[in-house]
Amino acid sequence: MASEGDEVVVTVRFVGPYRPASLPLPPVMKVGELRRRIALSRDLPSDRLKLVLCGKTLHDKQSVDSVEDATVRLSHGDCLMVAVMPTRPAKHLHDDHSDDEDEELKFVVPQTAGPWKRKVFTFLSHKLRIPDIVLMVMFSMGLKAWAFIILWFLLAPIAQKLDLGPIYIIGTGFLLILLNLGRRQQGELSAYSIFNEDFRELPGTLNAERLDRDIRAGQL
Repeated sequence: MASEGDEVVVTVRFVGPYRPASLPLPPVMKVGELRRRIALSRDLPSDRLKLVLCGKTLHDKQSVDSVEDATVRLSHGDCLMVAVMPTRPAKHLHDDHSDDEDEELKFVVPQTAGPWKRKVFTFLSHKLRIPDIVLMVMFSMGLKAWAFIILWFLLAPIAQKLDLGPIYIIGTGFLLILLNLGRRQQGELSAYSIFNEDFRELPGTLNAERLDRDIRAGQL
């Protein structure tokens, strides 16, 4: 565990056409300062960034009515999700019911996007009228993901002609699982002892051997 003076490396993943970044950060810092550092790393508006760590949204204040700044504790290897919240339409500036949060926010292409992405977004949004949630998913995928999807659809008719459709779909599922297994850091134990050196188990693992030992020791 890092001490208060050391820095930890945190992986920052953005929702949208931004590449992931690895930022050295203090293990304990204010959420507002974390937001400003991430905004400076990609030239983004800090007031529109939404930060999510371990499934929890980070807020600048401890509560809605609190004036004290909230802090966050970071560990080496943490993954922080960052989304750029779209701005509200101009009519909200003059709407008497501007406090209504039920209206869906529109997805907009970031200002750093290239001209061809803007043209594609305009065509899909205004001509084909694709929903915003679909556009957000489409523009969040990288070139490798698009290449995999195109290759999959090109090979699908061939698999169907060879009567290999079910095998092709099942194989695709296994391939997706293997590609998303991730990599363990040096010294990190797997949840399955068979993959660990000397078949080491995680602390607190419950198995038949431990149950037998506890019964013989009279602990159950």
